[in-house]
Amino acid sequence: MTDKVYSFLGLARKANKLVSGDETCERFLNTGKVKLIIVAEDASDNTKKKFNDACKYRNIHIRFFGTKELLGKYIGKGINSVLAILDKGFSIRLMEMLDNENIVCGGEYIDKKKSL
Repeated sequence: MTDKVYSFLGLARKANKLVSGDETCERFLNTGKVKLIIVAEDASDNTKKKFNDACKYRNIHIRFFGTKELLGKYIGKGINSVLAILDKGFSIRLMEMLDNENIVCGGEYIDKKKSL
Protein backbone atom coordinates (compact mmCIF):
# COMPACT_ATOMS: atom_id res chain seq x y z
CA MET A 1 0.00 0.00 0.00
CA THR A 2 2.91 2.34 0.69
CA ASP A 3 4.00 2.19 -2.96
CA LYS A 4 0.49 3.16 -4.04
CA VAL A 5 0.62 6.25 -1.82
CA TYR A 6 3.97 7.31 -3.26
CA SER A 7 2.72 6.71 -6.81
CA PHE A 8 -0.43 8.71 -6.11
CA LEU A 9 1.73 11.58 -4.87
CA GLY A 10 3.63 11.44 -8.16
CA LEU A 11 0.33 11.60 -10.03
CA ALA A 12 -0.75 14.65 -8.00
CA ARG A 13 2.56 16.31 -8.86
CA LYS A 14 2.09 15.67 -12.58
CA ALA A 15 -1.43 17.11 -12.37
CA ASN A 16 -0.02 20.28 -10.73
CA LYS A 17 -2.09 19.63 -7.60
CA LEU A 18 0.92 19.34 -5.30
CA VAL A 19 3.62 21.74 -4.16
CA SER A 20 6.68 20.82 -2.16
CA GLY A 21 9.20 22.39 0.13
CA ASP A 22 8.99 24.02 3.52
CA GLU A 23 8.73 27.66 2.41
CA THR A 24 6.50 27.01 -0.60
CA CYS A 25 4.03 24.96 1.45
CA GLU A 26 3.99 27.62 4.15
CA ARG A 27 3.27 30.32 1.56
CA PHE A 28 0.40 28.27 0.06
CA LEU A 29 -0.97 27.61 3.55
CA ASN A 30 -1.23 31.35 4.10
CA THR A 31 -3.20 31.79 0.86
CA GLY A 32 -5.79 29.21 1.90
CA LYS A 33 -5.35 27.00 -1.18
CA VAL A 34 -4.06 23.93 0.69
CA LYS A 35 -6.39 20.99 1.41
CA LEU A 36 -3.85 18.60 2.97
CA ILE A 37 -0.30 18.80 4.32
CA ILE A 38 1.95 15.73 4.35
CA VAL A 39 5.04 15.89 6.54
CA ALA A 40 7.77 13.24 6.36
CA GLU A 41 8.03 11.08 9.46
CA ASP A 42 11.76 11.74 9.61
CA ALA A 43 11.35 15.54 9.40
CA SER A 44 12.72 17.59 12.27
CA ASP A 45 10.59 18.09 15.35
CA ASN A 46 10.51 21.82 14.65
CA THR A 47 9.12 21.26 11.15
CA LYS A 48 6.49 18.83 12.45
CA LYS A 49 5.41 21.23 15.18
CA LYS A 50 5.37 24.27 12.89
CA PHE A 51 3.10 22.62 10.30
CA ASN A 52 0.96 20.85 12.89
CA ASP A 53 0.27 24.18 14.62
CA ALA A 54 -0.36 26.00 11.32
CA CYS A 55 -2.78 23.31 10.13
CA LYS A 56 -4.60 23.24 13.45
CA TYR A 57 -4.98 27.04 13.36
CA ARG A 58 -6.31 27.00 9.77
CA ASN A 59 -8.36 23.80 10.20
CA ILE A 60 -6.43 21.94 7.48
CA HIS A 61 -5.79 18.20 7.52
CA ILE A 62 -2.25 16.99 8.17
CA ARG A 63 -0.70 13.54 7.90
CA PHE A 64 2.77 12.26 8.75
CA PHE A 65 4.02 9.76 6.18
CA GLY A 66 7.15 8.39 4.57
CA THR A 67 10.70 9.61 4.49
CA LYS A 68 12.11 12.84 3.11
CA GLU A 69 14.14 10.96 0.53
CA LEU A 70 11.26 8.85 -0.82
CA LEU A 71 8.79 11.75 -0.86
CA GLY A 72 11.23 13.72 -2.98
CA LYS A 73 12.05 10.79 -5.23
CA TYR A 74 8.45 9.99 -6.12
CA ILE A 75 7.53 13.58 -6.96
CA GLY A 76 10.64 14.02 -9.09
CA LYS A 77 12.46 16.40 -6.76
CA GLY A 78 15.25 16.23 -4.22
CA ILE A 79 14.79 15.58 -0.53
CA ASN A 80 11.48 17.06 0.70
CA SER A 81 10.08 17.23 4.21
CA VAL A 82 6.72 18.80 3.42
CA LEU A 83 4.15 18.41 0.64
CA ALA A 84 0.94 20.38 0.18
CA ILE A 85 -2.01 18.98 -1.76
CA LEU A 86 -4.05 21.71 -3.44
CA ASP A 87 -6.99 19.68 -4.76
CA LYS A 88 -9.90 18.42 -2.65
CA GLY A 89 -10.29 15.16 -4.58
CA PHE A 90 -6.61 14.27 -4.35
CA SER A 91 -6.56 15.16 -0.64
CA ILE A 92 -9.59 13.00 0.18
CA ARG A 93 -8.16 9.98 -1.64
CA LEU A 94 -4.73 10.42 -0.04
CA MET A 95 -6.22 10.67 3.44
CA GLU A 96 -8.18 7.46 2.81
CA MET A 97 -5.05 5.69 1.61
CA LEU A 98 -2.92 6.94 4.50
CA ASP A 99 -5.53 6.21 7.15
CA ASN A 100 -6.23 2.71 5.80
CA GLU A 101 -2.52 1.91 5.75
CA ASN A 102 -2.47 1.93 9.55
CA ILE A 103 -5.34 -0.58 9.86
CA VAL A 104 -4.21 -4.12 10.57
CA CYS A 105 -5.60 -6.99 8.54
CA GLY A 106 -7.07 -8.78 11.54
CA GLY A 107 -5.34 -12.11 11.00
CA GLU A 108 -2.83 -11.61 13.78
CA TYR A 109 -5.10 -13.42 16.29
CA ILE A 110 -5.62 -16.59 14.27
CA ASP A 111 -4.53 -19.65 16.26
CA LYS A 112 -3.71 -17.49 19.24
CA LYS A 113 -5.56 -17.18 22.48
CA LYS A 114 -7.14 -13.80 22.88
CA SER A 115 -6.15 -12.20 26.13
CA LEU A 116 -8.52 -9.33 26.69
